[in-house]
Amino acid sequence: MQLTKKILASTKNIHFQSLLGNGITAVFGLAIISILYRSLSTNDIDIYVLFLTIFGFVDTFRSGFLTFAFIKFYTGTNVEKAREIAGSAWCLALLITAGLVVINVIVLVFSAWISDSGDLFFLKYFSWVFLAGLPFFMGSLIVQGEKRFDRLLRLKLVSQILFAAFVAALAISRKTNLNEVLLAYVFSNLASSLVAIFCGWTRIGTIKYATKKTIAELFHFGKYSLGTNLSATLFRVTDVFFLKFLGEGALAVYFLGGRLTQIVEIPLGSFVGSGMPLLSDLYNKDKKDEMMLLMKKMVGMVSIALVIVALVSIVFADPIIMLIGGKKFINSEAPNLFRIFMSLAIFYPADRFFAVTLDVIHKPKINFHKILVMLAINLIADYIGLTFFKSVYAIALANIFPSLAAIIIAYIPINKYASFNFWNMYVEGFKESILLIKSTGKMLFGGDNSLNKV
Repeated sequence: MQLTKKILASTKNIHFQSLLGNGITAVFGLAIISILYRSLSTNDIDIYVLFLTIFGFVDTFRSGFLTFAFIKFYTGTNVEKAREIAGSAWCLALLITAGLVVINVIVLVFSAWISDSGDLFFLKYFSWVFLAGLPFFMGSLIVQGEKRFDRLLRLKLVSQILFAAFVAALAISRKTNLNEVLLAYVFSNLASSLVAIFCGWTRIGTIKYATKKTIAELFHFGKYSLGTNLSATLFRVTDVFFLKFLGEGALAVYFLGGRLTQIVEIPLGSFVGSGMPLLSDLYNKDKKDEMMLLMKKMVGMVSIALVIVALVSIVFADPIIMLIGGKKFINSEAPNLFRIFMSLAIFYPADRFFAVTLDVIHKPKINFHKILVMLAINLIADYIGLTFFKSVYAIALANIFPSLAAIIIAYIPINKYASFNFWNMYVEGFKESILLIKSTGKMLFGGDNSLNKV
C-alpha cells in the first residue's frame, strides 16, 4: 500500500506527466499508422504521408510562432500580466489561422491547374483540420505554460483515443479510405477543442485583456522563434518532395522508417516540453547559473537515454518494422532507414535544447538564421543524394549535416552568454541520471519523495 502511494506521488512530477503524455500519444500514433499501413494501398499511404508532412509544416507557422514566445513571457508572471499575454496570444492565433485558411480557400478555387492528387487532397482538408484544432492548440499551450501537464495529458488522450477508435472501426468494417480517415481526424481534433473550452483551459475570455504592445512583443519574438519549430518540419518537407521523384512507395517506406523515431521523440519531446517553462522561469528570475546547469543536465540525461533506446531499436529493427508496417515492408528499405534515423537521433537533444535556450535568453534571431543555413545544407545534401545515388538511404543520411551545423551555430552564442564545456553536458547528465535512479529507488523503497519536488 505504501509503495502504491509513492508510485502515485511520483506521477505528480511534471517531467513524468510530460513523458506519459508524449508516450501515450506515440503509442496511439503508432497503432494508427499500423492500421492504416495494413488497410490502405501504397499510393494512398503516399498521399496520407504527403498530407501529414505539408500540414505539419503549415501548422508550424501557428505553433512555432506562438509556442516559445507564449511560454517565454507567460511562465512566472503575475495574474494580470498572464491574462494580457494569453489574450494577445489568442489574437495572434486567430489572425494566423484566418490568414492561412483564406490562402487555402483561394488556392482551392484555382485548383483546376493542380494535377497532383496529393496536393489536391491537402487543399481539400487543410482548413477543416486547422480550424477544428485551434482551441485544442491554445488549450495545450496555456496548460503547458501553467505547468499543468496532467491537463495536457487529458487533452491528448481525448484526441488520440477518438482518432484511433475511428480508424480501427473503419478497418474492421473494411471501409478504410482517405476521406473517411481525414474526417475522423477532424472530428477527434474538434472533440479535444470542445473539452478544452468547456474545462476553461483555453482562457478564451482573456481576449478582452489583449494589448497592442503585448501582441507586438509576442509577434517580434515569434517571428524569429518560428525557426526553432520549423527545423524538423521543413526538412521533412524537402525530403518528401525529393522522394516523390523516386516513384510510388518511396514516401511510404521512408515515412515508416522515420515515423518510428517517435521512440526517440517520447523522452526528447517530454523533456523539451517540461524543461522549456523551467528554463524560462529561471531566466526571468535572473538565475543564470541554475538555468545553464539545468540545460546541461537535460541535454546529457536525454542523450544518454537515447543512446540506450537507439541501440535496442537498431538490434530489433526488423521485428519492429514488421509489427508496425506488416510483412510487406520487412524486405524493403524501412528497417535500415529506421536504423539510420535512430543513430542520427542521438544528436537531437543538443540541437533542441540549444534552440530553446537561445529563445529563452532573447536570441531568437540566431535560431532564424540557423534555420536558413540548415535548410541550404539540407537542400544541397538531398540534391546530391538524389542525383548521384538515387536512393532513400542517401536522403536519410543527409539529415546529419544540418543537425551538426545547428549544434555548432547555437553553441557559439550560448557559450558566450555563459561559458561551458560541450562534453561536460554529458558528464553532468550521467551524474544526474545516477542520482535520478538512486532517488527513484529511495522514493519507492526508502521513503524519499524527492522526485515530487522537481
